[in-house]
Amino acid sequence: MKAINTTGRRKTSVARIYVTPGKGEITVNNRDYKEYFPIETLRYVVTQPLSLTDNLDKFDIKANLAGGGFKGQAEAIRLAISKALVSSDENNRPVLKEKKLLTRDSRMVERKKPGRRKARKKDQFSKR
Repeated sequence: MKAINTTGRRKTSVARIYVTPGKGEITVNNRDYKEYFPIETLRYVVTQPLSLTDNLDKFDIKANLAGGGFKGQAEAIRLAISKALVSSDENNRPVLKEKKLLTRDSRMVERKKPGRRKARKKDQFSKR
């Protein structure tokens, strides 16, 4: 199997990953993912598709992240890994689809409108 590269997005985060056969090392922006994501729940989010498909020790993953915060970046990596696992083996699709890991979460921050304080918040109404 040659290297598979996919992208994943969440909010304003973009993850570009390269998956190669290996020992299970995950590198994010040239750092170990456990160092990059200090919170245990975010580490779980990153490795969730690998653990669901029993591929934790079979692939090396190199990820480049840009934009957003830690949570959005972790979920962007999760989507990219899920897409890469499906492209490597189509038998992974039902398991990942059942957990809704192949769907891009398109919710983003609504833009600020002119004349408003935020996207929808108005100035206080004054009757007199």
